[in-house]
Amino acid sequence: MMTAMKRISHDLTYPGATADQVSAMLMTPAFREAVCDAQRDMVRRTVTVDGTAVTVDQTQSGDRIPGFARTFVGDEIRIVQQESWGSPTRGDIDVSIPGKPGQISGTATVEEDGSGVVERVVLEITVGIPLVGGKIEGLVGDKLLKSLRTENEVGRRWLEEHA
Repeated sequence: MMTAMKRISHDLTYPGATADQVSAMLMTPAFREAVCDAQRDMVRRTVTVDGTAVTVDQTQSGDRIPGFARTFVGDEIRIVQQESWGSPTRGDIDVSIPGKPGQISGTATVEEDGSGVVERVVLEITVGIPLVGGKIEGLVGDKLLKSLRTENEVGRRWLEEHA
C-alpha cells in the first residue's frame, strides 16, 4: 500500500525580537498555555516543558471536521505534540494522533534575519488510509497552518508584553 504525504512550511515572524527571546518564549509553559487558549475547539489539554522537551497533549472537538474525515477521527480527536530542542535554535517536532493512522514530523528553526526573528516550521504529514488519506492530509495541513498563524499572533503579543 502506498502512503501519501503532504509537506508544509511556514515562517513565523517576530519583528524586533532576538533569537534568545524567541527561544526562551518557546520554552515557557505560560506561553504554550496562551497558544492553546487562543486555539478554537480545544476541549482539554496538558502542557509540559521539561528542559528542552515540550509536550502539548490536547483533545479537540471534531465538530468542525468534515463528515468523511469524522468517520476516522470521531467526535473528539487527541493530538500529542512533542518537541525536542537539541539547541536553542533547532527543534525536532513529532505529532501523533493516538489510535489513528496518521503522523506528523518535522523541524522548527529560529534565526535572526536582521530586523527580527524567523521561526521556520517544516512538517510532513502522513495519513495511511487508502483513497481518502490525501484529502485528510490536506485538512490536517490547513489546520496546522491556521494553528501556526495563531501561535505567531500570540507570540508577537507575548514578546511585546514580556521581552
